[in-house]
Amino acid sequence: MSDSPLSHRKIIHIDMDAFYASVEQRDFPEYRGKPLAVGGSPTGRGVVATASYEARKFGVRSAMSSRKAIQLCPQIIFVFPRFDAYKAVSRSIREIFQRYTDIIEPLSLDEAFLDVTQDKLQIGSALEIAKQIKKAIKDELNLTASAGISTNKFVAKIASDINKPDGLTFIGPSKIETFINNLPVEKFFGVGKVTAQKMNNMQLFTGADLKKLTEIELVKNFGKAGHFYFRIVRGIDEREVQTHRETKSLGAEDTFTYDLSTVDEMHKELDIIAETVFRRLQKSQLKGRTITLKVKYNDFTQITRNFSYTHPVGDFETIFNTAKQLLEKVDMEEKTVRLLGISLSNFGEPETKPRKPRDPEQLELF
Repeated sequence: MSDSPLSHRKIIHIDMDAFYASVEQRDFPEYRGKPLAVGGSPTGRGVVATASYEARKFGVRSAMSSRKAIQLCPQIIFVFPRFDAYKAVSRSIREIFQRYTDIIEPLSLDEAFLDVTQDKLQIGSALEIAKQIKKAIKDELNLTASAGISTNKFVAKIASDINKPDGLTFIGPSKIETFINNLPVEKFFGVGKVTAQKMNNMQLFTGADLKKLTEIELVKNFGKAGHFYFRIVRGIDEREVQTHRETKSLGAEDTFTYDLSTVDEMHKELDIIAETVFRRLQKSQLKGRTITLKVKYNDFTQITRNFSYTHPVGDFETIFNTAKQLLEKVDMEEKTVRLLGISLSNFGEPETKPRKPRDPEQLELF
């Protein structure tokens, strides 16, 4: 790794600390020092978007239902999101980044990758640049950020999560191998609870354990992601910081005020969601070949089903009808539904190899 030209890259990952909640606590002094959740009301079907660190001490986390949050922390304060305010702060943060580099890859309003291999101010040290960025965010915006610095995106992103909030972690080329060897598999990008449990069942608990498997073995057990795992446990991540990220998918989803129990109810909601997706596709001038249906049950388990066409589609009728057909293939298992979503992806060029048209009743489910 240390002999590779890529080892000379200087990548910073900046991640704002409890961003939405921190903005609220900054703007409204009465919230400071108190457990706070930004999200939907606990009296409805709301979900926590961000929790302050005071709330996290009680186990409140992002994506948790608001009802669950108030059970864990009865004194928690709920506020609705002010996205215009968050976007304005995000623009100010980006302006700070641009003092040092134009090679910026925003991942969301509150985090971004920066390539400072050649920085504008000729500082030369990524660690020093990260320190200056954190200080500017604190002094000018009265917010804190955590920074991870390394030679690739994978390690930099994980490093930024160490010592939060207000963390600063540098993992140099000579430290990457040891860092990844000791890294729990749950921390690897793309490893969710199900995959982590599968790895644990195979006695794979750390990067060092994953490194014992061949690439063929990793692909056999984990599909295409196995190629990524094989390279990343060896510290190989050649992904560049992309100033213009390609849109991978576009969609919409809705969490309902009450659980849906009949197909007619679900069709009515899919109609509305499909219309939203259609309008967003038109606005973005995109068409996709893969339509995905997302279903979340009342017990918070969720599944996805998708179908790929041989040609790009983007009209409302195709989106809506495909979603309905995919829903027919879903086993409701006597559960009710709290969320439905539709998304389109695979915006690239269509396949050149012709495929025999399939009957709608023969949709492929994955």
